Amino acid sequence: MSTQDVPTVFIVDDDRDVRESLQELLESVGLHSKSFGTAQEFLSSPRSDGPSCLILDVRLPGISGLDLQHELKRGKVSIPIIFLTAHADVPMSVKAMKSGAVEFLTKPFRQQDLLDAVQRSLTRDRTVRENQRDTAELRQRYNILSVREREVMSLVVSGMLNKQIAAELGASEATVKMHRSQVMKKMLAKSLPELVRMADKVKSTT
Repeated sequence: MSTQDVPTVFIVDDDRDVRESLQELLESVGLHSKSFGTAQEFLSSPRSDGPSCLILDVRLPGISGLDLQHELKRGKVSIPIIFLTAHADVPMSVKAMKSGAVEFLTKPFRQQDLLDAVQRSLTRDRTVRENQRDTAELRQRYNILSVREREVMSLVVSGMLNKQIAAELGASEATVKMHRSQVMKKMLAKSLPELVRMADKVKSTT
C-alpha cells in the first residue's frame, strides 16, 4: 500500500486524556492517527496525500472547532469532519452538519458510533480523491486534442451525425470520421455514451 492509500485520522481536542483514548481506540482497529491540542497546531502541521478525516472538538482554545471547519472550507481543504462536544447544542449541530460535517457526537459517545463515523468519513474522502484523480486525468487527455478535434467532439456528443458535423464545419465526411476516430482514441472512450459522460465531466470542471 502506497503512502497515498494509507488513511490518517486527525484528532483535535484540548484534553490530552481524550486524545490518548481516541488514539488507542483507533489503533485497536488498525487505524493510524495524529493528535493536536489546538486548531492552530493542526493547521500548521503537514498532511499526507492519503485518505483522511478529522475528529474535532467543538470547544477549543483559540480557534473553535466550528471556526476551524469554516477556515478549512474557505481554504478549499476537503476533509470529512466528525464533531465531538460535551454539550448538546441543536443549533450548533445543525450548523455543523449543513457545513458538511459527517457526524456530531455528544460526549460520552459509544465507541462503535465513532468508529462507524470514521469509516464513513474515510470512505467518503477516498471516493472524492479517486474522482479528483480521474477528472484530472480526463482533463489531461482532453487538453491534447486539437482545436478541430474538440469541435468535432462537442458536435458528436450533442447528437449530430457525421454528415451534419461535416456540413456544420465545412469539411468532408471522411475528415470528420478521421477526427472522430482520433477523439475516441485520445480520450480512451470505448463508446459514444462513454464519450458523452466524459464530455459532461470535462465541462463541469471548466
